[in-house]
Amino acid sequence: MTRTIQAPPERVFAVLADGWTYSDWVVGTTHIRNVEESWPKVGSRLHHKAGPWPLSLHDSSTVLECVPDRQLKIRAGLWPLGEAIVNIVLEPEAGNRTRVVMHEDFQSGPLLWVRNKINDLVLHQRNVEALRRLADIAESRA
Repeated sequence: MTRTIQAPPERVFAVLADGWTYSDWVVGTTHIRNVEESWPKVGSRLHHKAGPWPLSLHDSSTVLECVPDRQLKIRAGLWPLGEAIVNIVLEPEAGNRTRVVMHEDFQSGPLLWVRNKINDLVLHQRNVEALRRLADIAESRA
C-alpha cells in the first residue's frame, strides 16, 4: 500500500513518532491509553483500545525497528484476535513530498488462520484509509 504525502519525511515521521496520534489515523484504534516515554525507540510500546464499546479490546503495540525519518516497524497486538507486523517506510520525493509504503501482515492468532480474499480486501481498504488520515495530519502540520 502506498501514498504520496505533500510533506517532507521528517514531518510524516513526526506524526509516527507521536504515539498519542495513533487513534487519529490508525483505523479501528479508538483510544490511546498510554505511550511509553521512549516511543518510538525499539522495544517501546503504546497501549491502545480498539473496536467499538462494549466489544473493545485492550492491547499494545511494540516498536521492532526504527530509523528516524525513514522507517517504523511495529508489532501491533489485538488479542484475542491476533497480532500483525506493520512496516512503514518513508521515501523522500521531489518537492518536499514523501512516498509512504505501508505493509501489514498478520503474524498469529485467528485473523491469520482465517486469511482469505475478503479479509485481504478489508485490510487493504483499512490501510488506504489509514494512509489518507496520516496524510491529512502530516499535511496540516506547519
